[in-house]
Amino acid sequence: MAAGRRRPAHPGQPKTAADNPNTERAGAATSRPGPPPIEDYALIGDCHTAALVSKEGSIDWLCWPRFDSPACFAALLGTPDNGRWRIAPAAPPLRVTRRYLPGTMVLETLFETAGGAAALIDFMAVEKNAVVRIVEGRSGTVEMRFDLALRFEYGSAVPWVTRLNHGGGIRAIAGPDQVVLQSDVKLHGRAMTTVASFHTEAGQRKRFVLTHAASHLDLPVPPDADAALDDTGAVWCSWTGRGTYRGRYREEVQRSLLTLKALSYYPTGGIAAAPTTSLPEQPQGARNWDYRFCWLRDATFTLLALMHAGYREEAQAWGAWLRRSVAGSPSQLQTLYGIGGERWIQEWTVPWLKGYQGASPVRVGNAASTQLQLDVYGELIDAIYQETALGLVPSSKSWELQRALMLHLERIWEQPDESIWEVRGGARNFTFSKAMVWVAVDRSIRAAEQFNQPAPLERWRAMRTRVHETVCQYGFNASRNSFVAYFGADSLDASLLLLPLVGFLPPDDPRIRCTVEAIGRDLMVDGLIRRYRTDETADGLSGGEGVFLACSFWYVDNLVLQGRMPEAREMFARLLTLANDVGLLAEEYDPVGKRQLGNFPQAFSHLALINSALNLDTHEGPAEQRSQSGEPDGMVPGEY
Repeated sequence: MAAGRRRPAHPGQPKTAADNPNTERAGAATSRPGPPPIEDYALIGDCHTAALVSKEGSIDWLCWPRFDSPACFAALLGTPDNGRWRIAPAAPPLRVTRRYLPGTMVLETLFETAGGAAALIDFMAVEKNAVVRIVEGRSGTVEMRFDLALRFEYGSAVPWVTRLNHGGGIRAIAGPDQVVLQSDVKLHGRAMTTVASFHTEAGQRKRFVLTHAASHLDLPVPPDADAALDDTGAVWCSWTGRGTYRGRYREEVQRSLLTLKALSYYPTGGIAAAPTTSLPEQPQGARNWDYRFCWLRDATFTLLALMHAGYREEAQAWGAWLRRSVAGSPSQLQTLYGIGGERWIQEWTVPWLKGYQGASPVRVGNAASTQLQLDVYGELIDAIYQETALGLVPSSKSWELQRALMLHLERIWEQPDESIWEVRGGARNFTFSKAMVWVAVDRSIRAAEQFNQPAPLERWRAMRTRVHETVCQYGFNASRNSFVAYFGADSLDASLLLLPLVGFLPPDDPRIRCTVEAIGRDLMVDGLIRRYRTDETADGLSGGEGVFLACSFWYVDNLVLQGRMPEAREMFARLLTLANDVGLLAEEYDPVGKRQLGNFPQAFSHLALINSALNLDTHEGPAEQRSQSGEPDGMVPGEY
């Protein structure tokens, strides 16, 4: 029985497993103590939602029909009894290798056993609301096992299951959800799961298609598995073929772009920060957050990464999502929104899930949506400026909104906030937040001048100067000879690496050089960069965390801007080795345990990889000088 609650029988309930594959007993779905390492997972998706597939052939996480819907497979955050779908050899394989079919999000896992080899091909069929799994014999004979435990509502709701097609399919329904499984092999019910045993030989295929629909609709019609494989591969290859990046890191950049596309929600153009919730930043830790939403601070990095890789349509869709989501009163601007632009993102904990490898609590929703984070004004206004400068929209498209945002920012910019890191230990005057206020004012001035828009330029110029002077006076610690995390602090913060990237000061400014050196000295662990020292920063959270991969890429960007190319390339190469066997990166990395940490795969990490690759390919020497008081360039990633 799934963790949580048992569903009572009713008079018409089937009495035997032959009638209902989910009726015998509870508990037997468990075959291992917990989910494997985060890096053992791969992603499949259809630009509506996504699933994580382990090296063991188990889909342990899937939310349907959207990224932020309740999970129907939640073993990732609990046990197999919380829902999973495993197809694997009956005996432990001798060797397991994985790859994505070139240019696609179609995953192939090859199991090599004593009796032969079989490939498991996994993908989500485009526009079909279906997960397709094909077992293909490659050599010899391989005995396989099939184990399906459907658990809706984050692993708590055991569905009502009925047979279809004389044992070759089932329908499972609970509340608003129904799924239909079409199978090439006969299915059986055992211990609240659906199981099967079969074998495959060279050249032989066994197909399984799981299709989702709302429970009030007719039974969904599963797509033909073989045709869906061809169609889905062709769609992904066509998308990949539109890319224009031809640099030395083509394979890594292409995989990162494919990951971003897989995290995009096609109906709205929003891009989820990650497809998961509550994967911990420290083993057994409590820093567990829901990332299945869209953050404004990803805006400019996303826009420029897409544009400079040749994906204009996706950049336009992202910009349109931004403008729709923030429309309304500027005083109600949020740090993050739902993938459809939703604003109400209540945070709650899931008591029946024990957490990934025991890391609790499991959180759904994100309370950071209600925080004041001043940096988002800079990121949003910079994105609006960039999409206009790149010719994606006319200058008049968002000008009135931008003026309204600026009017509100003029009133609140001196307030303390919770910062880019969304701390829960109290608001402060964070240096990076105030620097991004400067970015908001600077880009607004540039837009007014460049696109001939009406604006109170004299007032804005005075504000730009005042903000810049304030940051330099109070955010720079003379005794440390470095910018610091917040006004009056002694501690460092890796977000300060963005100061030259946004044009706040030129990269060769002595204060920037010393800040980069200080971060490299104090925040570097095993050649990688932490966000900050958790023992020095009152962030309101217990425990520690790994190194933050995006910060390490920002450090690479600073090395590039300072003309330290051998160091930059060496560090970038090291970062590439942290990706798993199919090229995916989580939010963080544990340099002691040598494992990935945090939600996975993480859009911010892949965005940072793309932009660092672009910088390395383009900047072969010291970056051109940027004036702090004149017309600095925009976000360096992408500004070539």
